[in-house]
Amino acid sequence: MNNGKKKIIVILGPTASGKTRLAVKLANLFNGEIVSADSRQVYKGMDIGTGKDLEEFSIFNFQFSKKIQIPHHLIDVVSPKKQFDLASYQKLAFAAIDDILSRGKLPILTGGSGLYLQAVVENFKLSDAKKNSAARAAAEELSADELFSKLEKLAPKMALRLNQSDKNNKRRLVRYLEILEQNESLKRENGRRKYDAMIIGLDCPRSVLKQRIAKRITDRLEGQKMVEEVEKLKVDGLSWKRLESFGLEYKFISLYLQKKLTYEDMTEKLTIATNQFSKRQATWFKRWEKQGAKINWLSDEAEIEKLVKKFIE
Repeated sequence: MNNGKKKIIVILGPTASGKTRLAVKLANLFNGEIVSADSRQVYKGMDIGTGKDLEEFSIFNFQFSKKIQIPHHLIDVVSPKKQFDLASYQKLAFAAIDDILSRGKLPILTGGSGLYLQAVVENFKLSDAKKNSAARAAAEELSADELFSKLEKLAPKMALRLNQSDKNNKRRLVRYLEILEQNESLKRENGRRKYDAMIIGLDCPRSVLKQRIAKRITDRLEGQKMVEEVEKLKVDGLSWKRLESFGLEYKFISLYLQKKLTYEDMTEKLTIATNQFSKRQATWFKRWEKQGAKINWLSDEAEIEKLVKKFIE
């Protein structure tokens, strides 16, 4: 049914499920551009640990008989020294999507950050929550654990949806509390989606994901100089505390560089944490479905292509 809203494609799935590769393929087939929904790829200099391989956005185009670069948005938009919250992401995502649509192209929103995806698709009302300087100063005296405890009491369902990076990010937690305390409780305004979004979820067996995660970690540590990336970020002025707040690779490599973990312990703990993170992502997407989102869980790319073609016609 045509509801008069502009159409976008959303591709989601847990880490290592192949979201970017599929998004690039669909963008090439359907004259699209990619909008990243990754809470860490927005940061400059955080490349290896976030899987920000810009080569992935290149693909051979048979129409032009050459390799082309698929335009992508919301990657490398802010310094990791600066805070970047959900409202900032939503504002930039809306601007990018509207720009793509204005040029007659298909926006493809893709990533594993459930909160970012939901904020765009469901059009969360975030912008009206004003920043309260006094309350913010008081809140910033609390630890991340204390802030998260407050959030759990105010909005237990919201707290369940946060990933580890969110839970460890004091600035982000303070901002969520500001919004919640002003009755802007990260809820969508029913029926007021900005876009007609078709959501595709990549259905990948857990055993396959575990293998891919293990290989990815080995490749990043041994072949892509992930440790050196964290060292450079530290030299560039990021504190250990700030690096650890980004979670996963940045957390455990920081602990290793501070000699709080051996290399073997770091690798083991990182692998376990990444698999746990992948499970939390899957749980978030299932919960979103229970809240009313229609997610087309598919693994066959030919079937996905047919579904997209039918949707945009």
